[in-house]
Amino acid sequence: MCSEKKYIYSFEEGSLDLKPLLGGKGAGLSEMTGLGLPVPPGVTVTTEACNLYYETGEELPQFIKEGIQDYLTELEENMDKKFGDDANPLLLSVRSGAIISMPGMMDTILNLGLNDQSVKGLAKETGDERFAYDCYRRFIQMFGEVVLKVEAYKFSRKLDDLKEEVGADNDLDLTVDHLKELIDKFKRIVKEEAEVSFPQDPMEQLITAVEAVFGSWNNKRAIIYRDAHDIDHDLGTAVNIQTMVFGNMGNDSGTGVVFTRNPSTGENKLYGEYLLNAQGEDIVAGIRTPEDIQTFKDSLPEVYEQLVEVTQILEEHYQDMQDIEFTVEKGQLYLLQTRTGKRTAKAAIKIAADMAEEGLIDREQALLRVEPEHVEKVLHRQIDPEAEIEVIAKGLPASPGAAAGKVIFSADKAEKVAENGEKVVLVSLETTPEDIHGVLAAEGVLTTRGGMTSHAAVVARGMGKPAVCGCDLIKIDFEAKEFTVGDTTVEEGERITINGGTGEVILGKVEMTEAKLSEECKRILKWADSYKELQVRTNADNGTDASKAFEFGAEGIGLCRTEHMFMAADRVPIVQRLILSESAQEKQGALAELEPIQCQDFEEIFAEMEGRPVTVRLLDPPLHEFLPNLSELVEEVTKLRVKGEQEELRKKEKLLRKVKNMDESNPMLGFRGCRLGILIPEIYEMQVRAIFKAATKLATEEGVKTELEVMIPLVSELNEFEILREKIEKVAEQLLAEVDLELDYKIGTMIELPRACMTADQIAEKAEFFSFGTNDLTQTTFGFSRDDAEGKFLHEYLEREVIKENPFVTLDAAGVGKLVNLATESGRQVNSDLKVGICGEHGGEPKSIALCHQYELDYVSCSPYRVPVARLAAAQAKIRNS
Repeated sequence: MCSEKKYIYSFEEGSLDLKPLLGGKGAGLSEMTGLGLPVPPGVTVTTEACNLYYETGEELPQFIKEGIQDYLTELEENMDKKFGDDANPLLLSVRSGAIISMPGMMDTILNLGLNDQSVKGLAKETGDERFAYDCYRRFIQMFGEVVLKVEAYKFSRKLDDLKEEVGADNDLDLTVDHLKELIDKFKRIVKEEAEVSFPQDPMEQLITAVEAVFGSWNNKRAIIYRDAHDIDHDLGTAVNIQTMVFGNMGNDSGTGVVFTRNPSTGENKLYGEYLLNAQGEDIVAGIRTPEDIQTFKDSLPEVYEQLVEVTQILEEHYQDMQDIEFTVEKGQLYLLQTRTGKRTAKAAIKIAADMAEEGLIDREQALLRVEPEHVEKVLHRQIDPEAEIEVIAKGLPASPGAAAGKVIFSADKAEKVAENGEKVVLVSLETTPEDIHGVLAAEGVLTTRGGMTSHAAVVARGMGKPAVCGCDLIKIDFEAKEFTVGDTTVEEGERITINGGTGEVILGKVEMTEAKLSEECKRILKWADSYKELQVRTNADNGTDASKAFEFGAEGIGLCRTEHMFMAADRVPIVQRLILSESAQEKQGALAELEPIQCQDFEEIFAEMEGRPVTVRLLDPPLHEFLPNLSELVEEVTKLRVKGEQEELRKKEKLLRKVKNMDESNPMLGFRGCRLGILIPEIYEMQVRAIFKAATKLATEEGVKTELEVMIPLVSELNEFEILREKIEKVAEQLLAEVDLELDYKIGTMIELPRACMTADQIAEKAEFFSFGTNDLTQTTFGFSRDDAEGKFLHEYLEREVIKENPFVTLDAAGVGKLVNLATESGRQVNSDLKVGICGEHGGEPKSIALCHQYELDYVSCSPYRVPVARLAAAQAKIRNS
């Protein structure tokens, strides 16, 4: 079989433009080669070859095998070495490299090409027998794990046993004889576990290694990672076959990872770690605790200066912070990878703002660099500086933020405990890519080994989870399910708190405080405001929420839910008296008590908004929600009957009859919203009086005129709106006349029913604004209750891809979105001044905000803590649509 399509590229043939084919790593290696930087030569087998591997039954087609052989021949000529030679062997690394970086999720094999004969050639060529046999034992282990599927612990246990037996503190203390003994043991493990002899044919090693790395695209951890980061499962990975360079050839050699800026804080300073006399996997796996990159200038000063120069070239070329893997072989620097560096939310914001100020990127690029989730994450809680804490240990501050939860020692158990609603902190020696599901489930990660660029640190930072790494004071006893620090013992299930910003491990759960926006974040959001077209308002029902939203940049209140004002413990009895009243006098007495309370609430909210628009929704939920639960009341009455407490029993029986009378089969579609206002008009009249009394008081006493919008909920018929509009205007005009005040106000409706969308042109003739209640509109359009759906079948629908996204999280463009767009367009055709916004939870979700921009709405409204997210998302929608 042959193919005209190109499935293999040398590094000289590739470029960044071919990233979908070459993957991130391959494109980076080609780009660095093109820039003249020191990159060991090699080739990339494309992502299309990966997909072909799966299409042909998980085996490389023969023509690709032959293509690899042809390129390998060229590589041998260029390097003047022979693959598998027993005199001057060419050794290779085989590494994965997807289009989107997935750190540690797929497999890598180093030192490929070694066998019983070529290891002697390597020893002779380098003059270092120990080095050669160290490379061989590493290769057998990696090949055994990745290609032959032997469990890793079977190798590591033999290594640990041997070190203990000969009194070696670390791997470097093992002699040549020790390594030869270990190689024999490793081969026996392969024979016993894989039921094959360790392959001596270098070409067989290479082809099976390439197939294994392609196969790792669909391993469990890679699938979990893609699901967590919304990465397409059909992209495939490329495989990079590269000439080996060795960092384990003595103290003038080494390996390291360096970021051009600090990925935790965003500081413009080299950040990373290195190990002398080590190979790359040593540092990534966290087997040895590495040194800070800033001390590299003392170890190898000339190489350090070259590294600084290279990092500047790469950052300027890519116009973004880079994560660079390097190896030093006998004083010569080599670059093994560059990629856009994973960073914390805090760092992402600072780097974007700083690079725009430095002129490296423009403001539009800076705004697009910051994900809305980054802004959300920096608003996560931190440890209260006033809290009394008991610090029991301190490690490396690997990923900032604070996390508290139960100590759990395995990824599998962390996942199970978290599924039950418990918060957990995953505690381990080090995390491996196989632990991805546990990291995902945990609030934070604590490891006793590894550094700032270990797997645990990199993955936690990418997920925005706090992490403390390399905390070697902690000693874990997995059998006893506990860890000890000095005299302190912490058992599995006990609570600890970790501070990823300081590295502190704290006993127990600690008080947290709300975080504040950094100066860089404020700068980004200010730039966002200059680009966005959508106004961003907030959903707020009290002065505290309104104040917080105003602090975060809200331009008004898009939804004030007045029923929330009734739900305070001291107010519920008054509301219950109103509902249970049997005479007009009783009803008026309860309303008279509620009115000044509502008035005070509105005064606080209007004062916080300082004249900005405030949309107040009149009472929406059914009245039974303010009454006791029916089943609980039946149980209470039954107990009173048994006890024979007659006076209390009569009261409860009367209440039970009333609750039963008001009970509805489907209250979401029952006696609520505008239907209440029409049949029990006194409630809405009281609310309107409270609204306008508060507004007139603020206007007359402080000279602040609120831009008032009164919203009628759940309208499905124009007549409903007209009846209530007339009543609202009558009360409002009477109050304004009493104080001789002119106050502009609007009366509009909440659109939350499909019929209202279909008749929006009729309603818009009388309404001055529409606010889409997309939560209820989603329920009534799909025909299912949110609580029931999410509790019973929606999760499985998403798992089986019956639907692609949760419609209560992201606005359903195909159905609900079409209704929103239809109602907006038809409403504006009859009323060009119609103001339109949304106030459901979708108002703070970036994809939904992009749809609102597309539909040309005037504003979105969301909870106070999502206001900064919405501001950025609105700007990004504008930039992307320009």
